[in-house]
Amino acid sequence: MKKIYTRTGDEGTTSLFGGERVNKSHPRIDAYGTVDETSSLIGLARAQLEGRPGFDRLDPVLRRVQEELFILGADLATPAEAKPLVPRIAASHVEQLEADIDRFTEDLEPLRHFILPGGTPGAATLHVARTTCRRAERLTVKATALEPVNEQATTYLNRLSDLLFVLARWANRQVGMREDTWSPQKEE
Repeated sequence: MKKIYTRTGDEGTTSLFGGERVNKSHPRIDAYGTVDETSSLIGLARAQLEGRPGFDRLDPVLRRVQEELFILGADLATPAEAKPLVPRIAASHVEQLEADIDRFTEDLEPLRHFILPGGTPGAATLHVARTTCRRAERLTVKATALEPVNEQATTYLNRLSDLLFVLARWANRQVGMREDTWSPQKEE
């Protein structure tokens, strides 16, 4: 039986694809770790949404996104000069996210106010995934400032956070959940 632990990271380092060892606090590691966190939250949302109205339309999109997040994680773990083990995130991935956003937005009322994240557990989890996706985007930008990173990575994360917002709204709409709008208090 092959063991899950290797002990190679016990001293606070890990390997990028290509063999270079870096500190586990390296911006690339932060970025792809947060991509993994986002994928896990999407998995939680899928589990919470299973059997709910609209699941048959929503789940294939969320599953595909999880597959793409594995690609993105591998992309972020592969220095620009190294040969990638899997294809890198491409403009076609971003275009598919945009098509998904447009398709699901057709079923929603136009936004006229900011909405508070929440609703059903599945939709609320998609909102949390959106926030970790935004963090992954910020960390990818930080990594890009230090060394070359696939430029589509940041664009993909930006668009994915938009899609997760739309899908959270859409999931709530499928069960008739009213959106809770933000009402700023005016000082008297």
